[in-house]
Amino acid sequence: MKQGTLVTRIVMVVLFLAVAAYFLGSAWRDLDQRMYTVATYSYTVDDYVEATGLLVRREQVLTAETGGAIVDVLPAQGEKVGTGQAVAYLYQDASALERREQIQALELEREQLVYALQDEGSGLDSAQLEEEILQAMTQLRSSAVRGDLTRLEDQALTFKSLVLRQGYSVSGGTEAIQAMVEAIDAQRQALYAQSSQDTRTVWSPVSGVFSAEVDGYESTLVPDILDSLTPSGLDQLVRQRPEAPAGAVGKLIVSSEWYFAVALPADTAQRLVEGRTVRVRFSRDWSGEVEMTVERVGDPEDGRCIVVLSSTQDLAETSLLRSQTVEIVFQSTDGIRVPKRAVRTELRTETGADGQEVTRQATGVYTITGAQAEFKEVEILADDGDYYLVAAVLSDTPSDGEIKRAFRAGDEVIVSSEPLYDGKVILGYLH
Repeated sequence: MKQGTLVTRIVMVVLFLAVAAYFLGSAWRDLDQRMYTVATYSYTVDDYVEATGLLVRREQVLTAETGGAIVDVLPAQGEKVGTGQAVAYLYQDASALERREQIQALELEREQLVYALQDEGSGLDSAQLEEEILQAMTQLRSSAVRGDLTRLEDQALTFKSLVLRQGYSVSGGTEAIQAMVEAIDAQRQALYAQSSQDTRTVWSPVSGVFSAEVDGYESTLVPDILDSLTPSGLDQLVRQRPEAPAGAVGKLIVSSEWYFAVALPADTAQRLVEGRTVRVRFSRDWSGEVEMTVERVGDPEDGRCIVVLSSTQDLAETSLLRSQTVEIVFQSTDGIRVPKRAVRTELRTETGADGQEVTRQATGVYTITGAQAEFKEVEILADDGDYYLVAAVLSDTPSDGEIKRAFRAGDEVIVSSEPLYDGKVILGYLH
């Protein structure tokens, strides 16, 4: 090998190592400076306290001598029930339950026949009837595919009635449908007569909102005790393990107003003012926020105060709840969420209205405008760990240009440990 060739190769290797070292050093320097941008977004910071308490309602338990009977509860959870309405059937044995299912099937069939009978006078011929059936089937299928259940029951009833009309039109039309209705009525009467021997009905004595959950607190945890309830008294109620009354088939919530009783640290409870409202966020057994009125803030007892909140909202949705851990929200602050490392405090020199230069301290962030850094002043509203919640700072009468240049959600803020200034060209930053 010639000496010149060896030297050339050595020089090439040295140059390669030098270039590689330069780029590695540059990359390390960029990482060390940690220059990158973050897209900002609107955010809400809540000032809240978490607490566990009990829901209090005026309730009436519905009981019956079940005696081993099969209980069939009729209303849905949270459904309104009127005075004298049937709330449950008690079947003596499985055959009684089967008979009731037969009655329900006959009632549904009768409903469809009556619906078809009412439409029989429309005067549709067989071709028009087939077209109506096709349209009804298409609408039914379309609703099912879209998941639109708002009119699904009516559409299904329409489709079935058209099919029934088509079937009975061949064997006598209106007369055949009427005869079938009369036959079904006769079957129903016979089944009802048999049911009277082995099926009992539980009727609602008052109107209210139905709940199938009976926990034994209905007779002790009543609104009347809330005026004298103390933190220790609430603790005792929480420790109780009451049993539901024998033969309970459900209960009725007979008042639209319900309460939430909770014991809070005294300094926290004093932040609440009787008569004012506060937001209570449920998230365990039911997810939702309820605007509640502060009914009572009790006297301190061992550093805690009893707090009673009331509401007439979401009664049906909360009808299953009793012991709940909630968030009581004192205040919510809306703003723009930015990393703390993006927020800077600088001295800014500006020209005042009188033409004089004024130097003042300003808090703000640098954003990317094109490929340049631009300082936008902000006000810190809340501390959220590694982030601040901020809002743009504007003059009392901002111009259109000032509003356009102001910091807003969606701006890309620069996070960097190196010095920044307005107009600095920012290339190769990381997202």
